[in-house]
Amino acid sequence: MNLIIAKVFDNSIEAHLLRTKLESEGIACFIFDDNMISMNPLYNVGLGGIKLKVREEDFGRALEIIRDIDNSKSTDEEGNIIQCPECGSSNLYVGYKSMKGTKGILSAAVSFLFMVFPIYYKTVYKCKICNCEFKN
Repeated sequence: MNLIIAKVFDNSIEAHLLRTKLESEGIACFIFDDNMISMNPLYNVGLGGIKLKVREEDFGRALEIIRDIDNSKSTDEEGNIIQCPECGSSNLYVGYKSMKGTKGILSAAVSFLFMVFPIYYKTVYKCKICNCEFKN
């Protein structure tokens, strides 16, 4: 049984959410390097991220499901599609980790100086068209 990497993640929660979605569609999948990266997030770069692998024969169907999820529009609590306040596009990065601003620059400097994981970042939406960052 040959396994192929379907997607790579930087956190375990997203990997397990996609794994459960694929398994609900009848696709057997396996997660690699989850424990190592969960214990020490700095290993993420060295290990190449948390890998979700599927069987070779299920790879095409798994990619279709992943594309559908990635291309679906983000909605708020009322079901309205979230749009960029600058250009009105709904083509967004969801959960983008931004370090813009004074706190972000200071955090990056401290993280570099002490060689630790970044202390501060804010999770925002980022427009793929105009690069505007915003909270909903």
